[in-house]
Amino acid sequence: MEVILLEKVENLGNIGDLVKVRSGYGRNFLLPKGKATLATSENIAVFEARRAELEQRQSDDLGLAQKRAEQLQGLSIAINARAGLEGKLFGSVGTVDIAEACTAAGVEIQRSEVRLPDGPLRMIGEHAVEFHLHTDVNTTITIAVIDDGKGEAPIDVDAEDAAAAAAEESASVDTPAAD
Repeated sequence: MEVILLEKVENLGNIGDLVKVRSGYGRNFLLPKGKATLATSENIAVFEARRAELEQRQSDDLGLAQKRAEQLQGLSIAINARAGLEGKLFGSVGTVDIAEACTAAGVEIQRSEVRLPDGPLRMIGEHAVEFHLHTDVNTTITIAVIDDGKGEAPIDVDAEDAAAAAAEESASVDTPAAD
């Protein structure tokens, strides 16, 4: 299937390129998302008439993505999560949590723009997280995952033994004598 790209598509081509793609990729991704149109003579003529408009929109999107990347670079984000004694989280911090924290800090981020190649964050500490804001704009920031203090408290073995002994003693004293 031959299509004309209406915007820059990563690993495929730039705006206005006539490319040959597999029909499933074209029908299921490129055409419905408005990233391409079928390469017919009518569509080629329509594209040439709209070329300046599409290039301007592409330039505006790139500028907006670069501005958001600059805002992210100056941002420090801390996410509170419950963790055990060794620093392992009860659950994880995923793309949704990171996107919500960035949005709350003042930079609008979509879940799909957060890249976690090693999967969700499962330990407290600082983690480098990559953001893919545009085909040409990627940025990385450090996110701190902090224990919120609601995890397990250290267990005092002596106090636990004393409580067990007291419960055992009260159970033996309270039993009525059999007649």
